[in-house]
Amino acid sequence: MIQLDLVQTVAFAGLVLFAGLGIRHLIPLLARYNIPAPVIGGLLISLGALLARQYEVELFRFDTTLQVPFMVAFFTTIGFGASVSLLRTGGPQVVMFFLGCAGAAVAQNLIGMAFAALLGTNPLIGVLAGSVTLTGGPATGLAFAPLFEKAGITAAASIAVAVAMAGIISGGLIGGPIGTYLIERRRLKVPHTHPAHRGAPSAVGIVEAQMPEPAVSAPEGEAGTAFRLLKNLVAILAAMWIGTWISTGLTAAGFTLPAYIGAMLAASAIRNLDDITHVIGLSQRTIDDIGSVALALFLAMALMTLRLWELAGLALPLLVIVLAQIALVVMLCLVFVFRLMGRDYQAAVMCGGFTGFMLGTVANAMANMESLVEKYGPAPRAFFVIPMVGAFFIDFANALIITLFLNVFN
Repeated sequence: MIQLDLVQTVAFAGLVLFAGLGIRHLIPLLARYNIPAPVIGGLLISLGALLARQYEVELFRFDTTLQVPFMVAFFTTIGFGASVSLLRTGGPQVVMFFLGCAGAAVAQNLIGMAFAALLGTNPLIGVLAGSVTLTGGPATGLAFAPLFEKAGITAAASIAVAVAMAGIISGGLIGGPIGTYLIERRRLKVPHTHPAHRGAPSAVGIVEAQMPEPAVSAPEGEAGTAFRLLKNLVAILAAMWIGTWISTGLTAAGFTLPAYIGAMLAASAIRNLDDITHVIGLSQRTIDDIGSVALALFLAMALMTLRLWELAGLALPLLVIVLAQIALVVMLCLVFVFRLMGRDYQAAVMCGGFTGFMLGTVANAMANMESLVEKYGPAPRAFFVIPMVGAFFIDFANALIITLFLNVFN
């Protein structure tokens, strides 16, 4: 057995992450369905541990002290994206779509609990296989896993990853066909757009257009890029610090909370205060970059320490619940989302995006919509609404929804 200390574990996680990137490059199918690189690399390590366990051998023992701080740091950056002014700038369609997605996340938990109860398993497994891992993705699932284990769900982390992977693959497979069905069945017309704008914009580009970089100069003698990085990193750390007080107070009041809720709320408060005062001059681009690094290392560390052998006996209930969740999202697209967003071509493209991130990730959503606009034509409104809701607001709302379910049904 190889014993790794705190620094060695983080270094190993970094190597696992880059191994995942290399494997994804060699196997295009993994990139096509937007399987995250740290998930690929981390699962290989956990699969190796599963194989070694058959021979009663333990390959590695990790020091995961920094796993929770990396997780909290990532969700703190999500909190910094929850800007009221950004939501207001997006207009009524962004607000309506956000509320519709929040309602869908609640429905995912209710349908998951119903099927879990019918199958004779703990209803909280249905929540874990609901908005926790589908709307939330693997990061949210792994972040909430300790609370679900405390609530009596054995192998919560392994369940979260299994369901999240099934959701990512499903979201990538069915989002495009749903949009295609709506466009062709209803013979929807593509809006006329100037040729210079026919390409599908990126999610990052759209969000940065709405949250531009602040015009703040570095102090004399300080490098601009380093100063911006330091300032935003300190803002994240300060939000995490304040968040510990918030979480302690809420926990003392009897609420069951994940470690990051306090930091996320603190970050949102700091963001909205800075939007009004411009005292700090936060850079969302820099914050997102820091969050991406924290997420990658957190996922790699969490995945490579999974105990996959604990999944035995849950395969059938999880399969049934995931199939029910897929059916729910398809029904919501065809009956609710398409009508809510205007019953036109762009609404159909949004349905492809909705399927992507309500089952998988924002990357799935963007890939689904890009495949549709490449075939049928541009949908600028869809590429404005989807990333704004999927990249910022739904993760914030989903964390509160999951926390509510845990406190009510635990």
